[in-house]
Amino acid sequence: MSAARFLVGGKVQGVWFRASARDQAQALGLRGHARNLADGRVEVLAVGDDAAIDELAAWLRIGPPLARVEELERFEADAGEAHVGFSID
Repeated sequence: MSAARFLVGGKVQGVWFRASARDQAQALGLRGHARNLADGRVEVLAVGDDAAIDELAAWLRIGPPLARVEELERFEADAGEAHVGFSID
């Protein structure tokens, strides 16, 4: 089991990014969370299978239709940070 933290920048708040990320993560069997940051970015924590995390990363580069992703950073994370399921904070 792996864990990754993503910071997504651009037009990513107010465009259903977190809810769409949750839907994608749940479809991939991942757990974690998505939350808005004060600086306008969205943080996504994903825990699960490496291939599923990579697939989520590819989706995060594009996001939902109203989003405009300009920046995506990926960091290793601690799998213990995620609770059951995938939440929007």
